[in-house]
Amino acid sequence: MAAPMSADRFIHALRAEGLTVVEVGAWRTHNRNHKGPWGPVHGVVIHHTVSNGTAFTVDLCREGDDDLPGPLCHGVITKDGRVHLVGYGRANHAGSGDSDVLAAVIAEKRLPPDNEADTDGNRHFYGFECENLGDGEDPWPAVQLDAMARAAAAVCRVHGWTSRSVIGHLEWQPGKIDPKGFTMDWMRERVAEHLK
Repeated sequence: MAAPMSADRFIHALRAEGLTVVEVGAWRTHNRNHKGPWGPVHGVVIHHTVSNGTAFTVDLCREGDDDLPGPLCHGVITKDGRVHLVGYGRANHAGSGDSDVLAAVIAEKRLPPDNEADTDGNRHFYGFECENLGDGEDPWPAVQLDAMARAAAAVCRVHGWTSRSVIGHLEWQPGKIDPKGFTMDWMRERVAEHLK
């Protein structure tokens, strides 16, 4: 069980991992905390955005839309490997997911199938949206994949978590397919390399 780190510690952790960080507006106080608590936190969820273009993607993830107000994550990782911080606190990214998956993340064990949506993931996870069309054909540049692994590792390092605390949205919420184009086992291996 872990309390979320402060916004200042979050940005410091990302930079200490060698990432280029872009601060977008008043990101430290842009959140959905009025809709419920944030924390205790237990892991990191990786997403793809189904969008392209840095400016459009960052704005979408910061503001959201009429159906799903922003922020839609904490950081947006664009094709060039930069991490754009758009919010901090509760964010509309994980949605309802499987309590058995959460238990496995907490225990840092192999994930069971996500076949229920009975637990509030926005409360328990950090979220990174990663710029990609999500069609399985849009390429993932090496610099972006490395930034994704480094960002997840930065959060894990602060909390003392292993790479098993990093999951894809498709492993949390039934019906989700993101991120598409690589496996989360492959991504967890990259995170583990950074944590060595």
